[in-house]
Amino acid sequence: MKAFTLSALALSLLLAGCKPAPQNDGNQANTITPSTAAQHSHSSTLQSEAWWQNAVFYQIWPRSFYDTNGDGHGDFNGMTAKLPYLQELGVNALWLTPMFEAPSYHGYDFTEFYQVESDYGSMAEFEAFIQAADAKGMKVILDLVINHISSEHDWFKRSAAGEAPYKDYFIWRDDMPAAGSGWGHAWSNNDNPEAVWHYNDTRKAYYYAAFGASQPDVNLRHPDVIAEMKKMAKFWLDKGVAGFRLDAVRFAMEGGPDAQADTAETIAYWQDFNQFVKSVNPQAYLVGEAWVDIPVAARYFGDGTGLDQGFDFEVGYKILGLLKPDASGEAQFGTMQSNAQKTADASVLQQNVQQRADSVAPLSFFAPFLTNHDQERIAYQLKQDDAKAKLAAAMLFSSPGTPYIYYGEEIGLTQDRSGHDVFKRAPMLWDNTQQAGFTQSANSWVEQLALFGDGFPNWYPDFLAKQLSAANRSVSAQQAQPNSVWQLYKQLIALKKHRPELGTDGSYQVNQLANGIVQITRELNGSKSVFVLNLADSAQDISTINHDGLSANWAFDVNGQQLAAHGLLILSSQH
Repeated sequence: MKAFTLSALALSLLLAGCKPAPQNDGNQANTITPSTAAQHSHSSTLQSEAWWQNAVFYQIWPRSFYDTNGDGHGDFNGMTAKLPYLQELGVNALWLTPMFEAPSYHGYDFTEFYQVESDYGSMAEFEAFIQAADAKGMKVILDLVINHISSEHDWFKRSAAGEAPYKDYFIWRDDMPAAGSGWGHAWSNNDNPEAVWHYNDTRKAYYYAAFGASQPDVNLRHPDVIAEMKKMAKFWLDKGVAGFRLDAVRFAMEGGPDAQADTAETIAYWQDFNQFVKSVNPQAYLVGEAWVDIPVAARYFGDGTGLDQGFDFEVGYKILGLLKPDASGEAQFGTMQSNAQKTADASVLQQNVQQRADSVAPLSFFAPFLTNHDQERIAYQLKQDDAKAKLAAAMLFSSPGTPYIYYGEEIGLTQDRSGHDVFKRAPMLWDNTQQAGFTQSANSWVEQLALFGDGFPNWYPDFLAKQLSAANRSVSAQQAQPNSVWQLYKQLIALKKHRPELGTDGSYQVNQLANGIVQITRELNGSKSVFVLNLADSAQDISTINHDGLSANWAFDVNGQQLAAHGLLILSSQH
């Protein structure tokens, strides 16, 4: 299962002259040990037994994964066809972005609670996909949007018409709040009532919609709405899905202009929702999108009765900042403090894990990731520097918690430009044939320009041509290369699944040497893994790295006692 292996003897020759690493070079942070990381002992123990603690998640944008019927759109059968690929990569859990019927290409404004997106196929094909994934030992979770629905949904039309009982299924008011009243996007501190209150000509009133006029917020205080959301969850759980990624959890309950996010009422709502979901399936999993700083995100743990996990949105910014100083910490649909870094100080990784450990949730609550569908792709931000992409992956997988991979990150998939979300969500590159093996159609869905409004440019043909001419950007090309980004991801996933010290009970220590070499050490009960990363632009000496009893899992960048510029070495003990 190792992409590259050196015996202990060969490694000792390769690192001839090594001596123990200095105990303190002035940059060493305190080790986070099981005793300091595993707070809330009872809750942490229960969490450590849950299946998601041993999962490696892979986020699929279904429309861009694989098309089997030649219409240019990815589909359920395409995901089924690619399960062997996902199994080879090693992931064992899948997150599907919205796959309910919706008027938009992205699906976050669905119009039906109980129907699949027709572009993706039939309900029978969806069920076949779930069954096929289960047969390969893969859990599937769905993106569930409870905060809002489409303005084209029958509920909203009836509410606008004043029909009972739908009249109060949404949040209405007769007048627009005055400027300066405090209303606005909760994630940007924007005092702009027009950003969230929208006029409806049928009802002659204003409705609240934090994510735009086409996505009105539902009234989660209304008993009928609460009941319907639970009914919807049970419907999909009964289909065999393993749980849900909950969209925009921070905004469930609006408590006024200064309380549009993270209210106590919102957290109580998710506690009640979790209780219901667990009554349907005690092993069902809920992970929340709380795009906010760690101390606030941790509150969604709800003293062990809230969400099972929440994403750590900070770690990706920290990793990017180490590889691209001055990187932006901007959070779309989120509220976070500035994360820009001026120098490559790896102590930010230790601080990130310590902040999780010090929060009101256990360390096992947090799910780290590099980027998702709302963020510029990591390869794009790193200018397709594969060496840096590998360092990013190593920092992700050495961090405690359940890792999430955005489709294409494992091959360094990039994007053409910034400025529109579709650039972040382009088709997967499977091979170097026409349309990169994604579709037999002459045009993929991103070239169906009517989906994006008048005047949208046809950017994809030139982008695709550049990617295919690079020769090493597709899955097939990278699978043939022993030291590719894909091969590293496969190795890291295997290590994460099989090395006990890489779980949340393992200690975590980051040590940065004066020459820019970073050593991340994970250890548990004598089982040890060491990730050695060179953040410098030139080769650096690694003779001070203590390798006693360790063998190499990844050592392509090592030459004698030198680690190549932006090189990576991974060492592990024998179990």
